[in-house]
Amino acid sequence: MVTTIQINEDLKEKLDELKIHDRESYNSLLQRVLENCALNSTDEESLLATIEVLSDPQLMLGIKGALQEEKAGDKGISIEDLKQELGI
Repeated sequence: MVTTIQINEDLKEKLDELKIHDRESYNSLLQRVLENCALNSTDEESLLATIEVLSDPQLMLGIKGALQEEKAGDKGISIEDLKQELGI
């Protein structure tokens, strides 16, 4: 069953910022957010970290870009090269 709900434009814009990709449905987005909220209390720190990531539009855009690059076949940087770059 499909149901229509009304939300204000500000909330819609916030939901749009949380989308992993442009074609992610609001149903999938809300399901993903609610699943993260349904974790038991021992996962509170993880939930807070997830909320922090989901609340950061720049970080979400970075993740979105990385997913698009991966999908396009860009292999990115090797872990060895990254360690060398970071001096680890």
